[in-house]
Amino acid sequence: MITKTAMITIVGRPNVGKSTLVNALVGEKISIVTPKPQTTRNRIFGVAQRGDTQLVFVDTPGFHRARTKLGDYMVKVAEESVDDVDAVCLVVEPKASIGRQEELLIERIKSTGAPAVLVINKIDTVKKEDLLAVIALYAAAHDFDAVVPISAKRLDGVEELFTELQRYAVEGAQLFPEDMVTDQPERLMCAEIIREKLLLRLQSEVPHGTAVEIEGFRVREDGVTEISATIYCERESHKGIIIGKNGEMLKAVGEAARLDMEHLLDTKVYLNTWVKVKENWRDSGANLKTFGYSE
Repeated sequence: MITKTAMITIVGRPNVGKSTLVNALVGEKISIVTPKPQTTRNRIFGVAQRGDTQLVFVDTPGFHRARTKLGDYMVKVAEESVDDVDAVCLVVEPKASIGRQEELLIERIKSTGAPAVLVINKIDTVKKEDLLAVIALYAAAHDFDAVVPISAKRLDGVEELFTELQRYAVEGAQLFPEDMVTDQPERLMCAEIIREKLLLRLQSEVPHGTAVEIEGFRVREDGVTEISATIYCERESHKGIIIGKNGEMLKAVGEAARLDMEHLLDTKVYLNTWVKVKENWRDSGANLKTFGYSE
């Protein structure tokens, strides 16, 4: 029976491994992960139980300099996710320098008064002795409750971090049902799976200008889940790149996405995909709302 809970926000600059960390803490893939910055666009809740304690981890977009209305939305989500939580994890890379993004996030943490844990990710990329300078630098910038070095990708230190974060749980009713690992509906998760495959396969600005809308989602009489998805991009030239020669790129994206969807839904999936152009949709308030990027 759950008797203690904590809401913990994971923040940091783009591509520091926040989503990889949340997936590791929850024990399941609830957030898409790519090497590309700004992969996460929305606030995502990940839920984990240990004994009588339920921890809810808030995955957030990377804190960056916005250049579009979508970017403004993502930064606002990251900033506001620090408010009204039991603790904040600031995830940084093992570099002995504090960037402007980290400075702004530390200022935000200080202004809310939220207890904070410094998580130094990607420790598998440096020597252990190099971490001392990083720890000293951040310790001088803020009075963190704890500093936990980890490699989220290799799961090194993740269990130690989970134990540390359990300290912030307080007496109270559970926030989510015990069999629930995320607040994301299946339709949205399927859309994100397609966007992940686009990010992994496309280069330059093309994948960042894509959005995915699930327009059909039904279980047929034979038990197969039929999904219809539309991929939106900002330029006609991008549409051609996404489809690829003889449709090969779109076919590869769809096949990879279908396999992940079958794992997620635990059933056979029939996936139909189309590509359409919505010019400059990232700067359109109406389009952002349509694609779920709104308050």
